[in-house]
Amino acid sequence: LAMPSPRLVLLLFAPCISAESVDYGPVFVQEPDDVIFPTDSEEKKVSLNCQARGNPAPIYRWLRNGTEIDIESDYRYSLIEGSFIISNPNEAKDSGQYQCLTTNVFGSILSREATLQFAYLGNFSGRTRSAVSVREGQGVVLMCSPPLHSPEIIYSWVFNEFPSFVAEDSRRFISQETGNLYISKVQTSDVGSYICLVKNTVTNARVLSPPTPLTLRNDGVMGEYEPKIEVHFPYTVTAAKGTTVKMECFALGNPVPTISWRKVNDHNPSKARLRKSQAVLEIPNVQLEDAGMYECKAENSRGRNVFRGQLQVYSKCLNNTQLDSGEQLRWECKATGKPRPTYHWLKNGVPLCAQSRVEMVNGVLMIHSVNLSDAGMYQCLAENKYGTIYASAELKILASAPTFTLNQMKKTIIITRGQEVVIECKPQASPKPTITWKKGDKAVRENKRITVLPDGSLQILNASKSDEGRYLCQGENVFGSAETVASVFVKEPTRIDLTPKRTELTVGESIVLSCKAIHDNTLDVTFYWTLNGQPIDFEKEGGHFETSSADLMIRNILLMHAGRYGCRVQTTADSVSDEAELLVRGPPGPPGIVIVEEITETTATLSWSPGADNHSPISTYNLQARSPFSLGWQTVKTVPENISGDMESAVAVELNPWVEYEFRVVATNKIGTGDPSAPSRVIRTSEAVPKTAPANVSGRSGRRHELVIAWEPVSEEFQNGEGFGYIVAFRPNGTRGWKEKMVTSSDASKFIYRDESVPPLTPFEVKVGVYNNKGDGPFSPIVVICSAEGEPSAAPTDVKATGLSVSEILVAWKHIKESLGRPQGFEVGYWKDMEQEEASEKVKTEGNESSIILTGLEGNTLYHLTVRAYNAAGYGPPSSTVRAATKKSPPSQAPTNVMWMQDGSHVSLGWEPVRPLANESDVMGYKVSHSNSQVIETQKTSAVVLLPDVGVYIIEVCAVSEGGDGTASSQIRVPSFSGKFTIIF
Repeated sequence: LAMPSPRLVLLLFAPCISAESVDYGPVFVQEPDDVIFPTDSEEKKVSLNCQARGNPAPIYRWLRNGTEIDIESDYRYSLIEGSFIISNPNEAKDSGQYQCLTTNVFGSILSREATLQFAYLGNFSGRTRSAVSVREGQGVVLMCSPPLHSPEIIYSWVFNEFPSFVAEDSRRFISQETGNLYISKVQTSDVGSYICLVKNTVTNARVLSPPTPLTLRNDGVMGEYEPKIEVHFPYTVTAAKGTTVKMECFALGNPVPTISWRKVNDHNPSKARLRKSQAVLEIPNVQLEDAGMYECKAENSRGRNVFRGQLQVYSKCLNNTQLDSGEQLRWECKATGKPRPTYHWLKNGVPLCAQSRVEMVNGVLMIHSVNLSDAGMYQCLAENKYGTIYASAELKILASAPTFTLNQMKKTIIITRGQEVVIECKPQASPKPTITWKKGDKAVRENKRITVLPDGSLQILNASKSDEGRYLCQGENVFGSAETVASVFVKEPTRIDLTPKRTELTVGESIVLSCKAIHDNTLDVTFYWTLNGQPIDFEKEGGHFETSSADLMIRNILLMHAGRYGCRVQTTADSVSDEAELLVRGPPGPPGIVIVEEITETTATLSWSPGADNHSPISTYNLQARSPFSLGWQTVKTVPENISGDMESAVAVELNPWVEYEFRVVATNKIGTGDPSAPSRVIRTSEAVPKTAPANVSGRSGRRHELVIAWEPVSEEFQNGEGFGYIVAFRPNGTRGWKEKMVTSSDASKFIYRDESVPPLTPFEVKVGVYNNKGDGPFSPIVVICSAEGEPSAAPTDVKATGLSVSEILVAWKHIKESLGRPQGFEVGYWKDMEQEEASEKVKTEGNESSIILTGLEGNTLYHLTVRAYNAAGYGPPSSTVRAATKKSPPSQAPTNVMWMQDGSHVSLGWEPVRPLANESDVMGYKVSHSNSQVIETQKTSAVVLLPDVGVYIIEVCAVSEGGDGTASSQIRVPSFSGKFTIIF
């Protein structure tokens, strides 16, 4: 129960047992909770939840401040199942106490009150706060004085400036009940400005108080004094069962006091936790047994101080009750609290009034000689100034003649000889009826075998054929009587035999289990099969199992199919079972996890525990390893080479040093090889001197005076340790001493030695070795490589440039091999007449080419050009500059007045001559082309075209100049066929 005051109250109702029937009155599943609505919420609606169960299903109504709400009166209201929804809630209209009233034919119950309030956080008063002045060593309390707010707020304190927060410890404490800051013993470091910060738990809004200065007086230091408890929990703390309780306790004192807690005359709850340097005792999920007296003690070297308070825990419930008409009802509603609670009773949500039969005294309700009018839903309200709590129960009044349910009428009971049978006779009646039994027309006589049980049922032990017959049970009370009949048949017991009883199979084999049953011929029989007590699911067993009632076929048996097989035969009279055992031989199970016992540079001593042999002895083990450099798991060499099935350890050999390995073991028997063990932990072998030299040592191209030495780097797998690098050794051919250079990068693949005195193409003997922190490893075989050649020393000669067209220039040159060295090719640089050489564009050739056609140039433009040779060492000197101009643009005017005359397959053409512009190339002739790709060139302004095939030809004419082809004429479409003569103008 959430109380509106920090002073809590215990309300304790007696435990209850819920009794339900097919039809019953409403029982709350969920009652409305207090709701705090943030005024700035984006949700813009409030939901008060209420849910009850009952049969028939209950209906719901809602009350605000005790008055029923008309749901239709405001468009903002809606009722969804039992929950009341308010859209766009308004503080003035909607604040208040809400209750849910739920009703069915058995009565009504009223929920607890739920408060709807609106969350807000005001501002602190802006008034300047006075300084607090204390002596060093004295305790102090700084008041927060929070603004108006709803609901709870969280307190913290800022020291001097935001966001420097006061840290809580054994000397400083912030109470979440008062908001005040308590300093048990002030130090010089505490001098400064203190600001109280409060945060609304719903809206997360925060506001800051004006600062409170804390200063030290100059009249001396405070002496030691005993603790004084300034913060403590209430004398009575009340909590609902299952909630979390927090109790505060903090004291001022010099020296700083120590806080301790205990439950008086009992042990502290084991789940209790101490927070904030033991200033807060927290008990989660509080239960009734956690109630009691708790003590907080503060002590230092000068003395101690103690506070005690009572923790009370409450639960609530009443018993649903069924009474026969005329009996007496007594319900007790116990409660304790301060102030002492008063009691009220509701029936169907309406106050219950005292009458001659109805008494209500100190929470006890008594109704004498109940009748049907007393049936309904009752509620007890225990109330004091701190709040109200509800408990509900249903009263049912029973007054009826005996009746039997349909499933009790005309039963047929089939049993086997020797069994026990109980024939039920449980009529519904109030008051309780008298039961009598007949077999046929004669009353049943009780004896050692035949007994009428207290509930009216007839029990027959060790049944025989003589017990067959028709049994009648009669129930009678003052309101009437009723009968039910049962027929009993006694059959011979069923017997079965499941064979074979014990069998050994190998994985992949098949077997048939046969369940032979001898039973009464008048009874139907059904077979059920189990494996290790669980029913066999024939649909989900992947086709391994098949049954034809009395037989179970197991095909292609697996290890998982081993176990106890049960056959159960079910008849309408009895059920009997038998079992058989199957052992399945198969490949071994996985060995136990591999343990690495000793590591060296190239070996690992391993041990394991054997796995299941699956009924076939393990013959051998295989040891496998995996490293970052292997393709999955690989078999490793071992000592001994062959690991027999009775061994549980071996040594893996020929491992690589300084490599991470995992190991696993696989077992084999005569059936096959099993699954591997789980991998061992990852281990790294010890470091060693490297044993693998670099491969493929060779020379590379470089600049003049450079010796470039290249090799394939050694894989990390073979570096054998940290600090791996290379030793590059070299000497000119025919000399004795080696020059050595260290390359510290393990990924390096080349080294460049530069010496101005080394002529181009000088041969060197070269070898590359390896090393790591453990020492030097081997060198590669010696190879001979040459130093870099020189760049070309002479320029190409006889350079010529010729304009070919409007966009092309041909450049040609000659070169002397002896003076140029070994060129890889040539580079042509070119630039326009009005540009600087620095802006030149460059084109390269490869090999011994001695000419190139430059393309993409501008027409009618003068270019300057040079040529130079290049190789891996660099570029040679450029040739002398030559000049060449591109041709003028071709004529832009197309041939005009094109006329044609056709004679059979010949077409005669004529046109006006083209006159080029001043900046265009002179006309050198004309081209006539048509659609079969034939081109005729002529210097005249006429031509004859042959059209050999039948069809339509497209003909066009253009001028030809040294700048290229001019603009083409309009297209002429000419049909080709014989015997026709046409003139077109």
